[in-house]
Amino acid sequence: MRKTITALALAAVVAFALSAAASAHRSSTSLVGAGSSLVAPLVSVWTQPVDTAFGYQISYSAIGSGGGISSITSRTVDFGASDAPLTPDQMKACGNCVEIPWALTATTLSYNVPGIPNDLHLNGPTVAGIFLGTIKSWDDPAIKKLNPKLNLPHLAITPIYRSDPSGDTFVITDYLSKVSPAWSKQVGSGTTVGWPTGVGEKGNSGVAGQISTDPGAIGYISAAYTLSNHLPVAALQNASGAFATPGLRGITAAASTLPKNVSVNRGVSLVNPPKGNKLAYPMATFTYVIIPSRSSKATELRKFVYWAVTQGQSYGAKLIFAKLPNQVLVADEKALKLIQPGT
Repeated sequence: MRKTITALALAAVVAFALSAAASAHRSSTSLVGAGSSLVAPLVSVWTQPVDTAFGYQISYSAIGSGGGISSITSRTVDFGASDAPLTPDQMKACGNCVEIPWALTATTLSYNVPGIPNDLHLNGPTVAGIFLGTIKSWDDPAIKKLNPKLNLPHLAITPIYRSDPSGDTFVITDYLSKVSPAWSKQVGSGTTVGWPTGVGEKGNSGVAGQISTDPGAIGYISAAYTLSNHLPVAALQNASGAFATPGLRGITAAASTLPKNVSVNRGVSLVNPPKGNKLAYPMATFTYVIIPSRSSKATELRKFVYWAVTQGQSYGAKLIFAKLPNQVLVADEKALKLIQPGT
């Protein structure tokens, strides 16, 4: 009996030691990222299943796309995230970084106009006029013409924009530059621009909060934040002349206009897609993970990102992230091979 008890005790000690070692092993790998607030809700949802699958501890700070680019360039994080592809100068400064589209969603136009329901119709020139400050009231003739059945109030418009460098800013300013010659000439596109009018707020959460509390406000935020803040969104007129909404159908329809073969390491634009699909939303966007081509955590980063662009896509629908198109997934797999161990 004594031998049996001793053997059982020894077995218990060994089992505990093995369990502790396994636990230590599972928590030994941490991946630190920062950047896009647009993709933050999805990364948050990914955290637990990635830990379960690989034992990786994901830590992510939603500091905006500009902050993500700066952080990966300075190598203070393992990966950055941005909704705007790197410019040639940023790519050079980053030092052989690889950017991979790992999620697909939309930048929405949300508003707070009492008595006005979801799907207010807007087009490019009208949105440009609002943010240029030439359209000042919700009952302006340009807006009334697009919404003849609505009783639009005589209420001042307050444009809300991102005060921090933002991929969402890149998306809307890229869109406006393509559909409005006046905007292209006076403002242009980028993660930061000189806004002619309006109120600046930091992050998607800041813009969403300001819209919620300011009657007359309109601003741009990512689809996931529109959803969580229960804000109405505008239907934007696309190149086919139809008014498209930023739901999964509209985002997927925009992605359907991509060519059969794409190269992902210089950005893939879906903004203002060409005629052909009436459901295509004009401000659909990819968001990118940015990783050094040489990293001491290359193996772990490749596993994490491969999981994100394959199994991880199934977690996106509830947050208004559509699945990546097949040609983008194929290009992503090629891009991941560029990430190798090293320093």
